[in-house]
Amino acid sequence: MKKIIFLNGKFIPADEARVSVLAPGFLNGLGLFETMRAYQGKIVYLDAHLKRITLSSRLLRLRSLYSLKELRNLIRQAVKSGGFDDAYVRLTITKSFSGTDTLLIVKEHVPLSANIYLQGFSLCLHELARNPVFLPAQVKTTSRIFFELAYQQAREKGFDEALILDDQGYISEASRSNIFLIRGSEIFTPGLDCGCLDGITRRVIFDLAAKFKIAMYTGKLVIQDLLDADEAFLTNSLIGVMPLARLERKKIGDARCGKLTKFLQVKYSSLLS
Repeated sequence: MKKIIFLNGKFIPADEARVSVLAPGFLNGLGLFETMRAYQGKIVYLDAHLKRITLSSRLLRLRSLYSLKELRNLIRQAVKSGGFDDAYVRLTITKSFSGTDTLLIVKEHVPLSANIYLQGFSLCLHELARNPVFLPAQVKTTSRIFFELAYQQAREKGFDEALILDDQGYISEASRSNIFLIRGSEIFTPGLDCGCLDGITRRVIFDLAAKFKIAMYTGKLVIQDLLDADEAFLTNSLIGVMPLARLERKKIGDARCGKLTKFLQVKYSSLLS
């Protein structure tokens, strides 16, 4: 598969990309990343992605080699040179001996089928709780063993995603996504104090709710809230708005894409065009 690779100032072939195995970013997982989707050259909320990684860089004391403006231009240049109608974009900044390594990867993105967006994802409950004070939840660090383990275990059991609870038993997020519940015409989602990432697509849902006057609430939600919901969905930058059909063997609502979820899918898709 063709990939566009930018590493520390140069666009290079993928098989020539090199970073030191002795660098702190490699040995200690001291790094940050943002995953984005570029559709026909456009990335929804690109500046929000770049702002988050810039603020996180300061928190982890990673001195970025590029300004926000320079990163924005690099990403646009890489996406354009790839020539993909639909592209996966990942920006990674890691600690090096001299400062930071900056890596940008652009490759073709193959979206999930339309049928999956009608049927929805299935969730399993991850056996371990997340401690929301271990690391600021808004830092998208490359040290993701907890989330990757949760995702792998879910896939091995035949589920699409893993539901993660905080250390008090409240719903936090899924391993790669934010989660939303719908009751009637109202939307509910865990508050940031439950340890969830303030995802970029999560913010899009808040903006759409405000624009179309849909009531939106944040707070502490438990598993029974999810099972009692009329609809539920997950969000991230690659899947957009994905309906939730089941939590393990139990149905969520009608176990398929509901009316309000479909509305949000359509409005989110319009932002990509």
